[in-house]
Amino acid sequence: MVAHSPAFYLVPGLGADERVFRGLQLAGEVRVLRWLPVQAPNEALPYYAARLAAGVPAHQPCWLVGVSFGGVLALEIGKLRPLAQVVLISSLASANELPWPARMARATGLHRLVPPQLLPLMPRVAQWFFSARNGAEYELLRQILRDTDTVFARWAIAQLVDWQNQVPPPTARIHGTHDRLLPAGTARSKYVLPGGYFIIVSQAAAISRILNELATDVG
Repeated sequence: MVAHSPAFYLVPGLGADERVFRGLQLAGEVRVLRWLPVQAPNEALPYYAARLAAGVPAHQPCWLVGVSFGGVLALEIGKLRPLAQVVLISSLASANELPWPARMARATGLHRLVPPQLLPLMPRVAQWFFSARNGAEYELLRQILRDTDTVFARWAIAQLVDWQNQVPPPTARIHGTHDRLLPAGTARSKYVLPGGYFIIVSQAAAISRILNELATDVG
């Protein structure tokens, strides 16, 4: 039997892009599923996931690796790609894992009143929530905030808060010990690494080892 190299499809978090994955060293085919413009302010999450899934061949066994909101999309794409295995990084597998401010927003609609344009104006606040270290990590975070598409951000926040998660569980979860944004994921993850929400950058080497080992074990 001929062994095939694993295929990794990476889904970045809200406002992020392939820059958050630049520290990963994965043994196999690696592709980033870049965010698509939303077609309407009320575009349904499953419909958006179906459009994003077009970049993942239906016949190909692969790994869908999603960070934060990208993990939610990875789970939704996984429903459409039965041969894919989903790994969540600093993400959530259930709407029940949303922190209490998000659950309150779900009940009150408060998130619709917070303009995403404020995000780039508060990089130090974001640094605390993301647990990004000074230097290269902070600069990357600041650039991501600056480049965030506010139309997409508003849509994504609403979709996350209102997510109805009828999805299969992920194959594996990786979370930081001190994640301030999605703290519930720490107790629900098999792989817990030192750090916070930004472990995709700060713990890139450890995450690479985990992903390569998972792909090798399954292969």
